[in-house]
Amino acid sequence: MAQEIAMLHDVARCSACRACMVACKQWHDLPADMSTPFEGQYQSHKELTPTTWNLIQMNERVDSAGKFHWDFFKRQCMHCADPACAKGCPEEAIDKLPNGAVVIDEEKCVGCGYCTHNCPFDVPKVNKETNKSTKCDLCFDRIAEGMEPACSKTCTADAIRFGTKEEMLRRAEERVAILKQEGHQDANVYNPQGVGGIHMLYVLPEKPSVYNLPENPQTPDSINLWKDVVRPLGKLAGAGAIVGVLGMAALKGMTSKKEGK
Repeated sequence: MAQEIAMLHDVARCSACRACMVACKQWHDLPADMSTPFEGQYQSHKELTPTTWNLIQMNERVDSAGKFHWDFFKRQCMHCADPACAKGCPEEAIDKLPNGAVVIDEEKCVGCGYCTHNCPFDVPKVNKETNKSTKCDLCFDRIAEGMEPACSKTCTADAIRFGTKEEMLRRAEERVAILKQEGHQDANVYNPQGVGGIHMLYVLPEKPSVYNLPENPQTPDSINLWKDVVRPLGKLAGAGAIVGVLGMAALKGMTSKKEGK
């Protein structure tokens, strides 16, 4: 059985150098997006795009004491243990691999956008040119060859770590303890259980809302109903219809044979 893996982003250590973004584009051969006009901050894109799967967000804020903070946050697919995108895909084009990576099969994808609509983190994006949904694939091809993801390999600030999920959770708890000693009383490990936990873990010095993260994201009930009830019943109904058609054809054949006699 494959061992669960995870990446860990230590927000307090990130310097926003964006080397991880460049490494992601290089490894996946993703083109550069058209630049947007300067709007008062240095964030390269407002959001993830079909060709930008990894984005360093720059959050500017002033705390209750009037002190200015500039928080850097690595935004990408969370690789949920209970992925709503995979459950909601009508073409079954999204798989959760045994090690935890959630991957889109572009050959099966029809660009319906259901994955985007159902993702609690609004991650997958449909490429209008190819009509395919895209997102971070956790460099599953590199991992299969014994390498770590391109972004974690590139990070010089040691803000992105990669390893087994057990190890990453242990490291995350250690870092949270240190941050609390340093005065960050709201420091926490972001690993929401409403989506079964995630394989893109975070050490956050502040509450999730500071980084525009949902406090308690959930896999929508409608998706669970679709995946666990509606779709199986639909398959049974489809199979029943096929059996019925074949049965009628066989009966017709037998009748014709008798009449021929």
